Amino acid sequence: MQPAFTALVQRVTDELQQVAVALQQAAEEASTVELDQTSVGRLSRMDAIQQQAMAQERQERIRMRQRQLLAAQDRLAHGAYGRCCECDEDIDQDRLQQDPAVVFCMTCQMQRDQPDRLR
Repeated sequence: MQPAFTALVQRVTDELQQVAVALQQAAEEASTVELDQTSVGRLSRMDAIQQQAMAQERQERIRMRQRQLLAAQDRLAHGAYGRCCECDEDIDQDRLQQDPAVVFCMTCQMQRDQPDRLR
């Protein structure tokens, strides 16, 4: 196995572990807001609810990253890692270094990002 490839495999594994910790923290932050309404003002309650909503959004972003990393791990296990899911060409190593969970080569990603002009 090439050293660069081995480093990417390790990076996916390490990032999955970090994501698991972040998910646990986010779950605690996103838990139900329980405030004693007799001792906490309306603005404090609104702030707590807003903080909870932001934590829930953060939790969803972390879950999305977890799904991306698990998919990368699955591609590693099946020998498809580093290949574009659209055209099946190799994904540039620099692109994989930036994001080891990337699934498209730069050409296919640019095509996907362009809005359809003729419909």
